[in-house]
Amino acid sequence: MAAKLLFKGEMVTSDGIKSGFLLTTGETILYVGEIMPKDLAENVVRIDIPENAVLMPGMIDLHIHGAAGADVMDGTEEALQKMCAALPAEGTTSFLATTMTEKTERIEAALQNTAQYMEKQQAGYAEILGIHLEGPFISPKRAGAQPKEYIVPPNVEQFKQWNEIAEKKIKLVTLAPEEPGGYELASFLKDNRIIASIGHSDAVYEDVMKSVEAGVTHATHLYNGMRGMHHRDPGTAGGVMLRDEITAEIIADGIHSDGEMVKLAYKLKGSDKLVLITDAMRAKCLGEGMYTLGGQDVTVRDGTAVLKDGTLAGSVLKMNDAVKNMRQFTSCSIEEIVKMTSENPAKELGIYSSKGSLEAGKDADLVMMSKEGEVLAAFCRGKKAFEKGVS
Repeated sequence: MAAKLLFKGEMVTSDGIKSGFLLTTGETILYVGEIMPKDLAENVVRIDIPENAVLMPGMIDLHIHGAAGADVMDGTEEALQKMCAALPAEGTTSFLATTMTEKTERIEAALQNTAQYMEKQQAGYAEILGIHLEGPFISPKRAGAQPKEYIVPPNVEQFKQWNEIAEKKIKLVTLAPEEPGGYELASFLKDNRIIASIGHSDAVYEDVMKSVEAGVTHATHLYNGMRGMHHRDPGTAGGVMLRDEITAEIIADGIHSDGEMVKLAYKLKGSDKLVLITDAMRAKCLGEGMYTLGGQDVTVRDGTAVLKDGTLAGSVLKMNDAVKNMRQFTSCSIEEIVKMTSENPAKELGIYSSKGSLEAGKDADLVMMSKEGEVLAAFCRGKKAFEKGVS
């Protein structure tokens, strides 16, 4: 029988930072409160939260392609296991395995592999919550690092086929709604409780308005891969900023978006409508050098991943570094960080009853983080997945 864990110290709850106790049993949080829980049974391991740290809910990355030399598009169990083992070190306890524009057979292999892997996940590793289908239903004008030769117009029937292969585990779809069939697909996704996200899109302001009416509620990596803002053309980015229905992802690395533009998004969308993501590729956790993304050569140098022509190709950003950057760029509070890394993504995915906050009855996905943004320990469903200084 797994030991119960009793944490004592400061923790970020839905009511703010509180000093108290949190007790887990198995994979679940049993108690959260300011008073020591009564009648503690044997087999309880007490963990004191350091004075310079807080306990917070595990972070959820809605957009990540790879890490530690592995990529979702590798289509292997080994690749997913590498990612799940590596991510807790940065505070990510669950994520959406993100695909990209590729040959149909490679997309299908990745979907099938991820669905099968999800059926046998274990506590103690970052958990795959579902699949983020990024492409191929995007705009060739805003392809970014997505291979243009495999881009196709949005298609409901094609999506249905892929979702069957994925055993209905696709939770979020990035699409360009202004492309033929885009509004129809967004509407279908909404009706089936799948997040429709505008991204890699050349939509003008009016298109964004139509897309919201059709069912779009999310935006993929705000500013990147979309028509930008101009004082005579709000573009896709401006439309996303102005519609409260849209929750926007942002890559807070200071590379994909300048710190002042991250601050602008924070001021306009607020912490209630932003989600921190990494959009990381396989080079994350590794050094500089040559890697691949979607069959394309990628060079990583000085923390930046680019194709041969200089196009940004995902990131090597870690979630705890995104937290550090976000706090530096915006002076936001740790409570707001929890919203942008845990609460908001859990609510979007419809799993806030089990993840996204420190409450009794929820999954024991926990991160002990220093106030400087260093991850000291991470627990996935009640089992230690990472401890600083312990290999």
